Amino acid sequence: MNDTKSLPTLPDRLSGNPRSPHYVAEIFEHNIGILLNGKERNDVEEYCISEGWVKIPSPKALDRRGQPLLMTLKGEVEAFYLN
Repeated sequence: MNDTKSLPTLPDRLSGNPRSPHYVAEIFEHNIGILLNGKERNDVEEYCISEGWVKIPSPKALDRRGQPLLMTLKGEVEAFYLN
């Protein structure tokens, strides 16, 4: 009796910003994790697996709308669901 529903597949590119065209609300109903070069990152705002980058918010710099500026880090990216 397996009552768990199947998880949606993780897209190649995903953003945590609801205003982005790469935002998928169904994915964020579950906990996801991101590995960058084998290390887990908890501050990822957007990722792209095929291009090998993640975007993280800058600690202090803000754009003109008051949103944190995003810095791009490159490397091997893996996305997965947390249990």
